[in-house]
Amino acid sequence: MGLSTINRRTFFDRVSDGLYGIGLSTLLMQDLYGEKPHHNTPLPTNIRPRKPHFAPKAKAVIQFCMQGGPSQVDLFDPKPALEKYHGKDAPEEFTKVAPAGRSMKGKVMRSHWKFSQYGQSGAWVSDLLPHTAKEIDQIAIIRSMYSVHENHEPACYKWQTGETFPGHPTMGAWITYGLGSVNQNLPAYVVLADPDNRFAVNGVENWMSGYLPPLFQGTSIKSEGTPMLHLKPDYAEPAGVTAAKRNLINALDQMHKVKRPNQPVLDSRIANYQMAARMQVEATEALNISEETEATRMMYGVGEKVTDNFGKRCIMARRLVERGVRFVQIYPQGQKWDNHSEIIKTLPAACKESDKPCAALLRDLRQRGLLDDVLVLWGGEFGRLPMAQGDYAKAGRDHGPSGFTNWMAGGGVKGGVVHGETDDIGFGAVKDRVSIQDWHATILHLLGMNHEKLYFDRNGLHERLTHTYPTRVVGEILA
Repeated sequence: MGLSTINRRTFFDRVSDGLYGIGLSTLLMQDLYGEKPHHNTPLPTNIRPRKPHFAPKAKAVIQFCMQGGPSQVDLFDPKPALEKYHGKDAPEEFTKVAPAGRSMKGKVMRSHWKFSQYGQSGAWVSDLLPHTAKEIDQIAIIRSMYSVHENHEPACYKWQTGETFPGHPTMGAWITYGLGSVNQNLPAYVVLADPDNRFAVNGVENWMSGYLPPLFQGTSIKSEGTPMLHLKPDYAEPAGVTAAKRNLINALDQMHKVKRPNQPVLDSRIANYQMAARMQVEATEALNISEETEATRMMYGVGEKVTDNFGKRCIMARRLVERGVRFVQIYPQGQKWDNHSEIIKTLPAACKESDKPCAALLRDLRQRGLLDDVLVLWGGEFGRLPMAQGDYAKAGRDHGPSGFTNWMAGGGVKGGVVHGETDDIGFGAVKDRVSIQDWHATILHLLGMNHEKLYFDRNGLHERLTHTYPTRVVGEILA
């Protein structure tokens, strides 16, 4: 339409789109860049240490994320009744525990492995975990865990974030949001994932920060090859030139931020770039396990084909928490604990990879006087059913969310304790049941945080790791 054909009516009809757009953009700009913040209190823009709600027992966490579902009835929860009902349908009274359980297809299957009692506590542990068994007096075994979903993806979200769907912050993000980190030259939250990037279910969402500032998401570090790309500069230059460059960049960043307040993504991005510069020296040293003695590396199984990589990551985890990192996660290679078939082969393989390194970490922390300050967690998103999946010759076990086992050690946990019970065949938790939110609240409590007071203002709600579910701290396992 040419200018000569526009009359007054046409002009106001066409320009209204622009006027409306200008009005809308003005409102949005005020909301985004205005003086009023989105939150009642300023959001953290760094990972400096923050005070807990009360005196903590633990100062750092190492979590063994055994994704896939370790079989409780083959590892930590022996059930003599499985012998009695082997090859038969499970009695109905054992299958009424919780709606999360899968259908009861398949006959009851006994364990292929023997259990023995260990330590002063006399706790029962499977022959599959001989090294962990030697550390059993340091461990609190929770036999009565239960979850609300039978599929990996929702169950992993629940396990990590407290909800069965994506978008919420993970436990590690909540902990670093609440406490920050002692060391400003390393990430507060580190993930030691599979070196071949064979991530387990949900991939990087297992350590995302959700609606918390991105500053608190996990940083994945490789255990083989270069731990982090672009950690070292491409060329050498005088220290004074490097310092001048950083000062200039910092000044430009501050100028940019002044015009764009209340943007946590921008703040986090700047903070992460600044940390990357500081990491160039400290991260390389922290992850260098060649500084460890030969005896220490052998204790973790480094150099042995089956345990080498997992052992390396366990040593890295210890070195990181020694240097003030708040939260470290260690993941297996893929879904090794998801034993749907040939459990007689696949479960021993999963155990052999991690049993020796896990036990070595507990022993090493204890010998160095660190176990009192470091909380160690072991477990998966659910367990396995006591029934056979498939024919007995190649049978595995299906997912079992209604009752399973996790363990905790160090950091204020009472060692040599067995808490809770499942029913006679290990299908569901029946005594002193512990939900995922109970587990989360207990971990926060050991770190000096009240799960109800650790929240984030979002859309008028106080979002929490434990959300609005009925929750209790499992005091029975606390020292």
